[in-house]
Amino acid sequence: MSKSTAPKKRWLISQAELEAWLDGIANARTLIAPRQESGIILYRPVAKSGEIAWHGQTSRSAHGGRPVLSVKEIFFPPTERLFTIQKTGQEIRLKETFPDWETVVFGVRPCDARGVKLLDALFLDTNPVDSFYARRRGNTTLIGLACKELGPTCFCTSVGGAPDDAQDVDIMLYETDGGYLAEAVTEKGRFLIPGGEWKETTASPQQSTYSGQFPVPEKGKWPEHFNDEYWAKMSERCLSCRACAFVCPTCRCFAVRDELVKPGEFERIRCWDSCAGENYRLVAGGHRPRAEKGERLRNRFFCKFFYYPEQYGLGAASACTGCGRCIEVCPVGVDITEVLMHLEKPA
Repeated sequence: MSKSTAPKKRWLISQAELEAWLDGIANARTLIAPRQESGIILYRPVAKSGEIAWHGQTSRSAHGGRPVLSVKEIFFPPTERLFTIQKTGQEIRLKETFPDWETVVFGVRPCDARGVKLLDALFLDTNPVDSFYARRRGNTTLIGLACKELGPTCFCTSVGGAPDDAQDVDIMLYETDGGYLAEAVTEKGRFLIPGGEWKETTASPQQSTYSGQFPVPEKGKWPEHFNDEYWAKMSERCLSCRACAFVCPTCRCFAVRDELVKPGEFERIRCWDSCAGENYRLVAGGHRPRAEKGERLRNRFFCKFFYYPEQYGLGAASACTGCGRCIEVCPVGVDITEVLMHLEKPA
């Protein structure tokens, strides 16, 4: 996602103008936006702006306007077919199934956009590039929506984010009195703006005044906590249910398997996996590298704050966006903020 070096252009638009613009996008491309599904908000395709959950008042989520799952599933689906395998006699044919449609995602929260950027480090910035992820990423435009406040489980400011962070979207919208301030962040976003139809402005969005709620251990301090008894104690609560990984914007473990479609035809699929699962990385002979729950719980945190940043050159950044979804879904109260604050305490 290339950033424009020219001065940022901004427009003041009304709710009606925004809805008309989104209706036009939905007529020409696949439009995905927050939508009510059985009482919760999810990023789902919409045929018109009237289907969008604008404020999420009826959502059961602790953070009313934020979808329960992140936009990760748009680029890295929970289950996807990579290719089909057809066997006729001695002949074997492979047929790849690349996604090839233009998509616009509206209402992307800054934490979710940052999650996509973190996934880029694995799927795009390494060799070989993941062609399935790359195709979806290249064909998708992200329209962000700044958060007006932090939800009860949000801690994005503690991990380097902000509720109005625009750096990882193509267009950012800031809610104002009577409408929105729209800002083109990238050339891809500028291309989507309706030229001449909106009122340009020199106004700037009001900067967020939120600061870090609590300190997070620096990357270099994590190895000294590797053998802490704390991990085994904390894991006594854990059910290895993997819910935390499935709602996380940056968890990216997956398994690959072949399944029979019909005689002579198979499909290779990949689906989400998680280091919290009991059989994660199970090898021939039944060996499990992390047989104990404490080892698996430790790995989840080390992956976010040490392994992934170290392996993919993220510098001081962590692979956690501070969205707080894992706190909301954990059935036994394993709280990532509790763990981080415990590790930051002086020994």
